[in-house]
Amino acid sequence: MTSHQTTQTMKPATAARKLGVYLEATPADFQEGVVSRGELNALQSDPPEWLVELRREGPHPRPVVAAKLGVSIAGLARGGVTEALTTEQIEALKVELPAWLRRERATQAEVRNEAARIKEKNAERADQARRPRP
Repeated sequence: MTSHQTTQTMKPATAARKLGVYLEATPADFQEGVVSRGELNALQSDPPEWLVELRREGPHPRPVVAAKLGVSIAGLARGGVTEALTTEQIEALKVELPAWLRRERATQAEVRNEAARIKEKNAERADQARRPRP
């Protein structure tokens, strides 16, 4: 008996998310088809020119925009950024440094500090739990 192995495929939106690109900016044939796991791996290991250009210039999806600005996705929304931005627009925001961006960066720094504090506290607890009690 031979088993038939089906090719794993994904929707273009899923592939775009995994590639870190904005779906609406990808070529039409990418948007209209399905992407196999092998094709995704090929795109990641040897990206075509359109993918290289899209990653460099944008427009970038919100998770990428948030990471480049050092804020959360929710912070982008609070700041009124709901659309994809190009690299040029992101750089302009970094130079302009509006009040919402300063505020969201401070919030993000607090969140990171709190996460580090909790991680350290949990590591201390785990270390104490491993120590033999007298």
